[in-house]
Amino acid sequence: MGPAARPVVQPVARPVARPSARADALAALAAELRALPPSCGPVRLVAVDGHAGSGKTTFAARLAAALGGAPVVHLDDLATHAEPFGWTGRLRGQVLEPLAAGRDAEYEVYDWTLRRFAGTAPVPLAPVVLVEGVGAGRRAVRPSLARLVWMELDAAAARRRGEERDGPELAEFWAGWALAESAHFAADPSRPHAGTLVDGVTGRIAPGTVGEPSTMPLTCGVARK
Repeated sequence: MGPAARPVVQPVARPVARPSARADALAALAAELRALPPSCGPVRLVAVDGHAGSGKTTFAARLAAALGGAPVVHLDDLATHAEPFGWTGRLRGQVLEPLAAGRDAEYEVYDWTLRRFAGTAPVPLAPVVLVEGVGAGRRAVRPSLARLVWMELDAAAARRRGEERDGPELAEFWAGWALAESAHFAADPSRPHAGTLVDGVTGRIAPGTVGEPSTMPLTCGVARK
């Protein structure tokens, strides 16, 4: 007899891995941002704004990765204990003006422990640059923006998340911050001007546009406070 016949094994159909709907939406947003007209010199400046604790830093990191490693400016690095919203001039002089001139930028980083500026962070010239932080879409910055992204999470829920993250030792800081943030958004709201909304809990991008058209041609003339 010949060798025993081997059973014919049918290949098992395996599901084809595909990106999640959230990843698809993020990739689509990245492509849309790259296609926008430049808003600050050769750069498409994109703000990620929302209440403290709403997920801005996390979403900005995901978006930067989807953009192939876009630079991210963190406004916490430019704010100070004395002036939590007094960073407009530093952002303008150290970041926006060099980018508008087609140059790499570099800004001083505030050390929240030492309570002074210590060190610097580079912002290489790139097709898209992100600015993330509370007030990133403020009136003084909007003329430089190609798009304003708003994280949808109400102030109370965002504060609870932030307090759980930072622990009881920063409870006093959060109490003072909540007052400053509330006063800022009452006088200078960002959300009505957002072109993209993101759920602060799920990270899902909502379709549609809110407020000012996000594709309007803009220049890098930053209004002074």
